[in-house]
Amino acid sequence: MDLNGATWRKSTRSGSSGNDCVEVADNLTGIVLVRDTKDRDGGTLAFTPAAWASFVGQAKQRGPHA
Repeated sequence: MDLNGATWRKSTRSGSSGNDCVEVADNLTGIVLVRDTKDRDGGTLAFTPAAWASFVGQAKQRGPHA
């Protein structure tokens, strides 16, 4: 799968200190990518859109400090 077209954005849930930032790319068909802003070459997690939506829904229910 070609991931070169991924458009990365900083998660709205990332901390303001700049030390705990996550980037998400959800513009590719059939896949959502997640990586650590501080270590962009350190690995990328890949989720199906349905799995990502489920994760985000659970995170929103639990709040930022759960």
